[in-house]
Amino acid sequence: MAQGKAIIFSAPSGSGKTTIVKHLLQHVPQLGFSISACTRDKRGRDEVNGKDYYFLSPEEFREKINQDAFIEWEEVYEGNFYGTLKEEIQRIWDQGKHVIFDVDVKGGLNLKNYFGENGLAIFVKVPTMQDLAERLRGRGTESEESLSRRIYKAKFEMGFEDRFDVTLINKDLEVSFREAEKLVRDFIGEKTV
Repeated sequence: MAQGKAIIFSAPSGSGKTTIVKHLLQHVPQLGFSISACTRDKRGRDEVNGKDYYFLSPEEFREKINQDAFIEWEEVYEGNFYGTLKEEIQRIWDQGKHVIFDVDVKGGLNLKNYFGENGLAIFVKVPTMQDLAERLRGRGTESEESLSRRIYKAKFEMGFEDRFDVTLINKDLEVSFREAEKLVRDFIGEKTV
């Protein structure tokens, strides 16, 4: 069984981790994106099954839990399950690539525990909670109730920052891109140009 390394990006929703991960995928060809499975609805027309997520029904997700098909999974919000499929990691390693994750904080800690020294867990955060609220509002995808839930959850998740290997403060996106690239290249053993 082929095995590579695992780079885990976690953050409270709205911190910019997805933007950073997309940048890394464009600039570090040795990385393969781990597509998470979830039970939530697609956001708009942009999200594609098998590219952004594997969109499963709650019944399909529970069946995979029963089949021990996940490295980790959790019910992030009531009725909304997210998880990492074992076959997804193997697919990336079989391509000779290192796997990169874009997951919530609890998922990130579970993955860090699973991969141990073969995993680099990076916690992305914004300078202040006010910055986070503004970013979430700026998405235009949240109701006030959903925004309030996300901010409450983000405050809780900030308490786990010290359990990650590195914290990346995403104040200036271009600086964050450079810092993330250096962290990843150093971890996978590639010299930064």
